[in-house]
Amino acid sequence: MARKITIEPVTRVEGHGKVTIHLDDAGKVQQSRFHIVEFRGFERFIQGRPYWEAPVLVQRLCGICPVSHHLAAAKAMDVVVGVGPGKLTATAEKMRRLMHYGQMLQSHALHFFHLASPDFLLGMDADPAVRNVIGIIALDKELATRAVLLRKFGQEIILATAGKKIHGTGAVPGGMNKNLSPEERDRFLKGAAPLNIDQMIAWAGAAIELFRGYHAKNKDLVDGFAAFPSNHLSLVRKDGALDFYHGVLRAVDAEGRKILNDVDYQDYLEYIGEEVRSWSYMKFPYIKSLGKSAGWYRVGPLARLNTCDHIPSPLAQKEFEAYKSYTDGKPNNMSLHTHWARLIELLHSAEVIKELLLDKDLQGTKLVKTGPRAPEGVGLVEAPRGTLFHHFRVNGDDQITMANLIVSTTNNNEPMNRAVHWVAVNTLSEKPEITEGMLNRVEVAIRAYDPCLSCATHAVGRMPLDVSLVDARGRVLQREVR
Repeated sequence: MARKITIEPVTRVEGHGKVTIHLDDAGKVQQSRFHIVEFRGFERFIQGRPYWEAPVLVQRLCGICPVSHHLAAAKAMDVVVGVGPGKLTATAEKMRRLMHYGQMLQSHALHFFHLASPDFLLGMDADPAVRNVIGIIALDKELATRAVLLRKFGQEIILATAGKKIHGTGAVPGGMNKNLSPEERDRFLKGAAPLNIDQMIAWAGAAIELFRGYHAKNKDLVDGFAAFPSNHLSLVRKDGALDFYHGVLRAVDAEGRKILNDVDYQDYLEYIGEEVRSWSYMKFPYIKSLGKSAGWYRVGPLARLNTCDHIPSPLAQKEFEAYKSYTDGKPNNMSLHTHWARLIELLHSAEVIKELLLDKDLQGTKLVKTGPRAPEGVGLVEAPRGTLFHHFRVNGDDQITMANLIVSTTNNNEPMNRAVHWVAVNTLSEKPEITEGMLNRVEVAIRAYDPCLSCATHAVGRMPLDVSLVDARGRVLQREVR
């Protein structure tokens, strides 16, 4: 008889979502869906607000990656006030970059060590009472301490550049409202161990070695789990380098052929469409030239390392070369390798932070510029989870009249659904039964993308975990509640 499995909510991700898996009368998986069930309202209730409020308002989407929204909105409003990308003062540009790379450091550390590593280090089938950050502390106190301090360092960078660790106000249309004092700079460069940038670089490198050691012992799992070909999209610097703050849009297919060849993101609507499906509040973006069925793509660490040509920092570049050699230079389509890519980016972020801290421009006093007004602007950054689009229109009364936000998790909507389906087919087809290991493997597939569902929706309230097997007549055959 037909059955339906529901997992609600998915755990160890930011925000709320659920998974449904439908099996036919023979117990074979027919359909798998990752649902975003909460309404997303930011694009509507920001309308009518003064444009200069946007960088502060939109970051309320999230408490984990507010810097991404803060900077994407600020970049869009830079265009509105007549100082688009590359036209800010040197101090403003570099302060924003320092803020952004501090966020990448703290977010990547949070995701890998606190959210993802329990599945690797403690086992996907481990008791959930143990398979969590507390279990990591019990397993390796020093590793857990490093994780906390890596995130703390990134948060302190954000505090020094944005004025607050969460929902800061540093970026304003046309620039920044503060520089970095020599005292702040020296605290990060020369602070007492372990809170200095050289220690962060060393720990980031050690994290890559940790993952490589696990990969060597679990190659089949890491390489095969939820692996499937896809397109990949990200910003790259004009010379093809990895860049989280600014660049041009590039997309490649599963073989590395370019689909979007370094186009201006101000024209993103010419290249990117969004499909609406009845069973999710989250849209499904796609590359228009390929159509809805073939044009979906991945964003985030895996995609960024597939689209860029090199990484502009020496230690991360060396790791990038080893990473690329593993697939003979071809794009990497293995979902769990996203964690490897994420840790390379962690190292790169630490290296860039040090480079910026040594730059005297951060003590400059020219912070804001303006120019001829424009009626609309687009701002893009590479958020920790992937490419983030902010698009606003502003009327003559300085009011926002239109807002379109395509967040990283929205860009990854289709690949997350495909990852869920891969797990369902490979764990349920032979024995359609709810087990703790089965539930967690579905979540492991989703967690690889580090989704921020609260960014993709406007989540309200707290949902329990209620998983049921239901037959075609609606009778509950098995139910587990947390």
